[in-house]
Amino acid sequence: MALTLYGIPNCDTVKKARTWLDAAGIAYRFHDFRKDGLDPAKLQGWIDAIGWERLLNKAGTTFRKLPDADKAGLDAGKAKALMLDQPAMIKRPVVEAGDAVSVGFSAADWQTRFA
Repeated sequence: MALTLYGIPNCDTVKKARTWLDAAGIAYRFHDFRKDGLDPAKLQGWIDAIGWERLLNKAGTTFRKLPDADKAGLDAGKAKALMLDQPAMIKRPVVEAGDAVSVGFSAADWQTRFA
């Protein structure tokens, strides 16, 4: 199963996920949102699979620093535009494994899914 992990390298959760995958000997490809960019169609696929509400990190610093006008009236289109403009607003890591898409890291969950 091909596994791709999407995120930003300095994110603590991404670091934990990468460390876990390395320790488990699981091969993966890392895609850095900032360096490698983010394809709008890829983001739309994630939104379709897991929903923009789960994907948008409202608790993160990037989102919290937005003007209130940008946070008001969020819907799928507005959330997608925000995430494309500032990928740091996407919860991390996003993982594609086969046809499945997930967001976040849990060692227990990953042990069941990938090991």
